[in-house]
Amino acid sequence: MKQTPLVPLKPEEYRCLVKQALEEDLGLADITSEVLIDKKLSGKGVIIAMESCVVAGLDIACEVFRQMDPQIATTVFHSDGQYCEKDDVIAEFVGSARAILVAERTALNFMQRLSGIATLTRRFVRAASDKIIVRDTRKTTPLFRVLEKYAVRAGGGANHRVGLSDGILIKDNHLVFLGSVGNAVNKMKKAGQGLSIEIEVQDVGDVEKAIEAGAEIILLDNMTTSEIMEAMKICQGRAKVEISGGITLERMPELVDTGAQYVSVGALTHSAPAVDLSFEIEPI
Repeated sequence: MKQTPLVPLKPEEYRCLVKQALEEDLGLADITSEVLIDKKLSGKGVIIAMESCVVAGLDIACEVFRQMDPQIATTVFHSDGQYCEKDDVIAEFVGSARAILVAERTALNFMQRLSGIATLTRRFVRAASDKIIVRDTRKTTPLFRVLEKYAVRAGGGANHRVGLSDGILIKDNHLVFLGSVGNAVNKMKKAGQGLSIEIEVQDVGDVEKAIEAGAEIILLDNMTTSEIMEAMKICQGRAKVEISGGITLERMPELVDTGAQYVSVGALTHSAPAVDLSFEIEPI
C-alpha cells in the first residue's frame, strides 16, 4: 500500500479545541482528584491499544496533557499513521498525578475518535489495492473537520474538499435550479474560477452532456457497477471519474477495476467506530 508522508497538524489547528474540551470536562474543578490526590504526587500514565488500530490524534492528546501541566514529560512509542496491535503501549506521560488524572479522559476522547477514522480508512485503502484513490467527504462533525480529515490522511486516504471554497462540485441540488447539466457547467466555466469543475450525475445519459460542456471530473452518484462501467466507456479518458454513494468495504473489490480514479466514502468520517483505548497510571 502506497502512502504519502503524513504532514502533522499545526498546533494552532487544535489548540483552542483542546482548551474548550478541557474546560467542558473540568468545569470548576476535579473534585475527586483534589480531595484524594496530593498535589505533590507524581505518576506515570500510559495509553494502551485495546484492539488493533491505526493511531491518529496523538499530538492532540499530548497537547491536552501539556495544557494541564507543561512539565508533564511525554514519550511516544507509536506515532500517528502507525499500526498498533492489541495491548501495544502508544505513549507514556510522566508528571503531576493530579494533572494527568484530569487530562486523561479528554486526551482519550480525541484519540479514540480520530484513530477510529484512521483505522476504517486504512481498511478501505487496503481494499483499493493502489488501483483507486479513497477520498473523504464533508460529512464531518461540526468544528472537527480539520481533525477528522487529518485522521483520514493518517489512514492513508485523501481529502476531497476541506470546505466549500476549496473546489467546485456541482451537486444534484444545484441542478434543481439550473435546469440541465450542460447549463450548470457552462455557467461555471464562464465564471472563470480557475478550478477543476466536478459535477455529480445520477444518470448515465448525463455523462456525455457533462463532458461536452467541459466538466473535468464526473461524480457517479449511487450507480450500479454495470452503470459505472457504461459511464467509463462514455468518458474514454476525457474526464476523470469519481464513484460515490453508499460505498462499503464489501463493494470495494468490484469497484477497483472499473478504471475510475476516485471513490469517495462518507462513512470514513460519519460512521467510523471509535477505537478502544485505555489509560493506566501508577505512582512513581
